[in-house]
Amino acid sequence: MSKAFGEALGALYAFKHGLRVTCIRIGNFGDAPVDRRRLSIWVSPQDLVQLIRIGLEHAEIRYEIFYGASDNARGWWDNAAAFRLGYRPHSRSEEHSAAALAADAKLPPDPVGDWYQGGPFCSEEFSDGVERAPL
Repeated sequence: MSKAFGEALGALYAFKHGLRVTCIRIGNFGDAPVDRRRLSIWVSPQDLVQLIRIGLEHAEIRYEIFYGASDNARGWWDNAAAFRLGYRPHSRSEEHSAAALAADAKLPPDPVGDWYQGGPFCSEEFSDGVERAPL
């Protein structure tokens, strides 16, 4: 809720007061994805810096939302807004897939975390019975 509120507040200030606002929805930041789920949502330091620079250097931006994601073959999000403004990710999660999948194989099963975008954070307080998770 707080993230959605922050983006909405950014839009208000952009359109009402003329500020330039770029929101970056960071999936998972790090040197490499460390499990199967993060192969879909990972952003490398180099690619995140590129997204930040786009937000700072494009004077035509009034309000934009980018996804903080590298070139992830298993990616979930459409990052067309960032690509339109010149984003060209250099890092590819698949280059780390062997290590990430090996690490993932050691994790306990988590059908709720595997299904929902929030991952294991969704499992912590899932109260509707795992049997009702849309698997």
